[in-house]
Amino acid sequence: MAITDWPANERPREKLLQQGVEMLSDAELLAIFLRVGVVGKSAVDLARDLLTRFGSLNGIFAADLVELSQVHGIGSSKYVQLKAIFEMSRRALNEEMRERDVLSSPKQVSEYLRLKLGNLPREVFIVLFLDAQNRVLAQEELFAGTLTQTSVYPREVVKRALYHNAASVIFAHNHPSGVAQQSNSDEMLTQALRQALALVDVRVLDHFIVAGNTLLSFAERGLL
Repeated sequence: MAITDWPANERPREKLLQQGVEMLSDAELLAIFLRVGVVGKSAVDLARDLLTRFGSLNGIFAADLVELSQVHGIGSSKYVQLKAIFEMSRRALNEEMRERDVLSSPKQVSEYLRLKLGNLPREVFIVLFLDAQNRVLAQEELFAGTLTQTSVYPREVVKRALYHNAASVIFAHNHPSGVAQQSNSDEMLTQALRQALALVDVRVLDHFIVAGNTLLSFAERGLL
């Protein structure tokens, strides 16, 4: 059955207008983006197929053109639009963090880090540099690959913190394995960085581990 044959209050667009965007499921939101389905499938059916195949919205956003093109009805045009939407979302969250005290808006920080790191195929270490009002001055990817205490250099982190005149920092790295659990190496690295930055009066507010849609906070676990 085509979406146009559904009851008006069940159609994604009408439901959004009547009940608000937060009332829509991931499949319904994606269906609005897709606009039309394919022969034998509505846009919602196609959206559900995409979510099943890639696991989540983040999984869809992380897929490359070859992977997406394997789904009937998805081509280069939709791929380009998806990438644009994803990047706009990330930039909007980045703008919010630059304008707000990040400690008063932890949800924005979490969502930004999920979008930034959630589905990367390799391990990446980033640093958010904050001013005295806990607003983001800059964000930099400093290291990539297998992260250990010997591959992430404290002196480089200190140098970048001084360059940005940061009062504090937030660390984040991803676990491509999908397991959001700190290792002994993660804990040792965090303490080494914390001690190095303390010498120049820069505080470490948190260290996040991102694994897909899951996020672990060192601060919340009492590890800082």
